[in-house]
Amino acid sequence: MEGPPVSSVTPIDDGSSSASGHSRILLIKPSSLGDIVHTLPVVSALKAQWPRSHITWLVKRQWAELVERIEGIDRVRPVDPTVWSWVKQGHALRAERFDLAIDLQGLFRSAALARLSGAPMRIGFANGREGSPWFYTHRVPVLNPDIHAVDRYLLVAAALGVAVPRRPRFAFRVLDEDLAVVRALFERNDYSIDRSWVAMNVGARWPTKRWPLASFAAVADQLYESYGDPVVIIGSADDRLYVERLRALMKHPCVDLSGAVPLRCLPALLSKAAAMISNDSGPMHIAAACGIPVVAMFGPTSVTRTGPYGTSHHVFTGQVSCSPCFSRVCRHDPEMECLELITPAHVANVVQPLLAAHGTCR
Repeated sequence: MEGPPVSSVTPIDDGSSSASGHSRILLIKPSSLGDIVHTLPVVSALKAQWPRSHITWLVKRQWAELVERIEGIDRVRPVDPTVWSWVKQGHALRAERFDLAIDLQGLFRSAALARLSGAPMRIGFANGREGSPWFYTHRVPVLNPDIHAVDRYLLVAAALGVAVPRRPRFAFRVLDEDLAVVRALFERNDYSIDRSWVAMNVGARWPTKRWPLASFAAVADQLYESYGDPVVIIGSADDRLYVERLRALMKHPCVDLSGAVPLRCLPALLSKAAAMISNDSGPMHIAAACGIPVVAMFGPTSVTRTGPYGTSHHVFTGQVSCSPCFSRVCRHDPEMECLELITPAHVANVVQPLLAAHGTCR
């Protein structure tokens, strides 16, 4: 469905106009965790182009504390998952007199909020869903559906006349207070954050994204037997059940931090890791943004579109004809073959050199 006629995108200059380096920018990206991380290079590019601009990020409340740790964000506006909360935000945003609203979510609710904000310039994707392009004054085409999410979001920055660097910049503010929190968690588990350690994340939003727990356990045990150090299990409180099952399958100890690390502290935590072993998940993207080598298992999702961004990562996916299927329910026979084909030996053989190299660097 095509939206209404709109003018071509006019680059925002850095002169004396209302949309200059002094402009007030509303960035709408409520979720999900991985998509929020993919937006960091847009923020960095905007601030590099217009260092005196003021950027407000509207995000779901559950992710707000992470957005507060993103370099270049001046204000975070949390929104609750109710229609009334979004309506209230629309009235509050209008009072802030934004010059520009950027909608990277591309849904009816996010685009309508951009319109309610009163920003005279509203930009989003031409192929946005639920009729969202009708609310924009400027629409950005996405000609390649298999472009990575990071590069797709940067198309909007480029359309605004922003210089996009060849190496997109992911910038978290790692605060001393966050480092103190994670250091204390390690000490409570009789372990040092300054050792060479591997983070392991067994959670994922979709059941079809989860590599078998027995395979995670086998890798953790092999790394312990090779180096004598436990893996560090991370994850949210919702992952506790999976972590308990994982620990029951392991022969050797681990450092279990699942449910214990505040979301705002994840960048500080993962920036100290030698590597991360993970399903396709939000924490995986945070580790990649922190420059940590990621070893990831992909099944139903596309590595091209949402794999860990950068060149230092290793992604495994089983060679199955239906992958990526983008489905939360596996209809393949045998079930979950795309992930079952990835063996613990595949993963351990990649992680061991990373761990050894990190120890040598230290």
